[in-house]
Amino acid sequence: MSFNRLIFNLLESWKSNPSRKPLIIRGARQVGKTTLVRQFAKTFPNSIMLNLEKKSDRAFFEDFDDVKTIVEALFVSKNLFPTDLSSTLLFLDEIQESPKAIQLLRYFYEEIPEMPVIAAGSLLEFALKKVKSFPVGRVEFLYLYPMNFPEYLDAIGQKAALEQFTQVPIKPFANKVLMELFHRYAIIGGMPEIIKTDLDKNNLADLPPIYESIWSTYKSDIEKYTTNDSERKIIRHLMNSAHLVLDERVKFQGFGNSNYRSREIGESFRILEEAKVMRLIYPTTDLAPPLQPDLKKSPRIQFLDTGLVNYSLGIQGQMLRMKDLSQAYKGALIPHLISQELISTTHLTDQKPNFWVREKKQSSAEVDLVIPFQGLAIPVEIKSGATGSLRSLHQFVDACDHGFAVRIYGGELRIEDSVTPAGKPYRLLNLPYYLGTQLIAYLGWLIK
Repeated sequence: MSFNRLIFNLLESWKSNPSRKPLIIRGARQVGKTTLVRQFAKTFPNSIMLNLEKKSDRAFFEDFDDVKTIVEALFVSKNLFPTDLSSTLLFLDEIQESPKAIQLLRYFYEEIPEMPVIAAGSLLEFALKKVKSFPVGRVEFLYLYPMNFPEYLDAIGQKAALEQFTQVPIKPFANKVLMELFHRYAIIGGMPEIIKTDLDKNNLADLPPIYESIWSTYKSDIEKYTTNDSERKIIRHLMNSAHLVLDERVKFQGFGNSNYRSREIGESFRILEEAKVMRLIYPTTDLAPPLQPDLKKSPRIQFLDTGLVNYSLGIQGQMLRMKDLSQAYKGALIPHLISQELISTTHLTDQKPNFWVREKKQSSAEVDLVIPFQGLAIPVEIKSGATGSLRSLHQFVDACDHGFAVRIYGGELRIEDSVTPAGKPYRLLNLPYYLGTQLIAYLGWLIK
């Protein structure tokens, strides 16, 4: 079973671009990179699919040094005639297994520009360290993440709900259905294999072996790229304990009740970032774009997939019984998922969102997200409850030079004119939490 992914439109644009470069699709293991390209390959008359984990496929790059000879050898081995290179897609899967293949991508661009070439890799950051000369400016990148909510709606056949989801503003009658559908997605997450199994079985009890398999694969993958036993132990510790502090900002020193030093923890987190299993989201103190992360302040942890977090915390059964997921795991899960939804839409860059802090000696303020939009920094608070409880949001609004703010919560879409306790009027967009991927579209609607 293959799913429709929103990134497919970008692949189509790349295909039709006469000045395209070899394309590298980056992302963690098991987010659907290979399936995506195999599906895309069907739009070409011919395709050559190589998996560089296989020695026989890797040999084409080990045995020859120039790309024209490599292509000729490939065409002969696949019984194809190189009469029209532009109609044959070359796919190099698991390209991290061949640093030489990565290095040769520049020559596909320079010497055979008419031939479409796509590469994919799960642990590219580690492989790039072995590449003598990376083809900077000779390749393009796209980033793929776990499936987001609109992709999930399409996967489960909820076409009517998806059509309503894409309307801005959404019609009130669609709120209840979309909220119920989002609850299931929020519980299981966006890993394609999990969604496929849930569609087949429709039973949470069938999912734990899949979660465990994915998590075990990440552990074994990452341990390959550690340099010593001490590093491996710290990586294991982080993967076994990081989900427990989802509701907190990270202190490296002694992380997870350990005796590990700040530098050791920080380096291990960077390895996990390179593998795209976890990321560190840093705060900003800026009130207007460009937003600069403050790397001296404590970050938050952002996992690849909220479903994996829910499984690790053992709370999926509890979540089934909750009407409003805003309270799940100390209120931390929905902010985590909204961040994941926003990240899932950034296929062209690897940019991370920021949250906002103002820290003083006797008081502090923290807003869940701050989004640059049309020259403004828009504060986004993710919580239920009365609007009067938005203390940190109000502090941001009072300090910034505009009057727009967003609250994402388990309620209905509405805009209200509000006033901060200090007396500044502002417009508050109350956004149902299933609309996380639509946040930018709704900011445009709010400001209009």
